[in-house]
Amino acid sequence: MIWLLNFGFLRIRVWDILDILIVGYLIYQVYKLLRGSIAFNIFVGVVMLFIIWWLVGALKMDLLSLLLNQFVNVGVIIILIVFQPEVRRFLLLLGKTTLRQRSKFLRRIMDRNLRQDSAKKEYYIGEISAALEKMGELRWGALVVVAPNSEMMEAINNTGVSLEANITQQLIESIFNKEGPLHDGAITIAGNKVQAASCILPLSDNSLIPQSAGLRHRAAVGITERMDVATFIVSEETGQLSYAYEGQLRQNLSIQEVKMKLQRHYK
Repeated sequence: MIWLLNFGFLRIRVWDILDILIVGYLIYQVYKLLRGSIAFNIFVGVVMLFIIWWLVGALKMDLLSLLLNQFVNVGVIIILIVFQPEVRRFLLLLGKTTLRQRSKFLRRIMDRNLRQDSAKKEYYIGEISAALEKMGELRWGALVVVAPNSEMMEAINNTGVSLEANITQQLIESIFNKEGPLHDGAITIAGNKVQAASCILPLSDNSLIPQSAGLRHRAAVGITERMDVATFIVSEETGQLSYAYEGQLRQNLSIQEVKMKLQRHYK
């Protein structure tokens, strides 16, 4: 056995340090997922419940211990129910890391095909960013969801009007025209298609979102908390461009920053 440190009764192995680092990293990720949301307060309450349960057991308070046991025995189920969105985001984070590594490997293999598709990608990114810039100048409120694939957005697409139309600046602008019937809600984009328009997105309850942000921004953050998608927002009040991903909102982006984000997320 390899010992890193040896202080008589205290022996620290390399694996002990690795164990602490892994646990610390997991706790940090859980904190990032929960911070700013109501779920963080619930999580603190659950931790306090377990501490009280342990303390009551140590003090031999049998009646109170019996009562708390009923909650602790189903604690895992309660946590899964209460923290369902957060558990989904955590598993999504782990899976996305693995898929990112796999995609890098596949990208090297399929580099020739990717170069052929690069021109199309640049064209569609140009159309989307031009539409966002124009709508910002006109102060047309807009919400665009960019997803890796259409299957992921099937449930969201069903809340709106199916389009399956080619991506063009004119199409996006016409959808969010204030006089148009589809300007409320979001459009979803996957591949080279505008999948649907006037889609309804779940709202975020994250308390860190600025109070100046309206329902459109909360909906943009809400969908990124539940799915691996990016959203782009045009403020109807100010014309500012914003971006949301993994439950985080960034406001007042320049058009160059928007293009960089689209380069990252548009597949």
